[in-house]
Amino acid sequence: MNSLRIDPLALEGAALVTSNPCRDERGTFARLFCETELRSILGERRIVSVNFSQTNMVGAVRGLHFQYRPHGETKLVRCLAGRVFDVIVDIRTGSSTFLHWTNVVLEPDKFQMVVIPEGCAHGFQVLESPASLLYLHTAPHAPEAEGGLCPIDPRLSINWPLQIAQMSVRDQSFPHLTDDFYGVAQ
Repeated sequence: MNSLRIDPLALEGAALVTSNPCRDERGTFARLFCETELRSILGERRIVSVNFSQTNMVGAVRGLHFQYRPHGETKLVRCLAGRVFDVIVDIRTGSSTFLHWTNVVLEPDKFQMVVIPEGCAHGFQVLESPASLLYLHTAPHAPEAEGGLCPIDPRLSINWPLQIAQMSVRDQSFPHLTDDFYGVAQ
């Protein structure tokens, strides 16, 4: 029996992975990652980097970030503390869900992580702070390949659940999409 359940989300390749925790009088044990059980998502990709972020203000938004090819990456993101409204935006050239977005609410007690496919932008808003996130990446960070979308771009029409209380200058400075934006090639 698998200890990780994989449920597809509305964007191709995006998924919600739920751990099956074992609980007893001592507490809880849960498998958070298993390369074998996640092979259907990862294929031959390997996790090469693990990162952590903590965001302290309710209403703060981080993202929407991605990496251009050839440094594209699949990300697996889990909330370790707090609660977040996690967003994935499809920016894959030719995708049937191009510029569509989907979301999940991540919180520690649900033992879930979201899979963000290569060619999708990712961001989140803090619903309960402090919010601590763990990121597993299939490619090394390449600063020259960083890209982003403005989280308040009207063309995306993301329904952030709270008024945005904080956002980095960098994230709010990403240009709004224009009609000549064709996405990132896969």
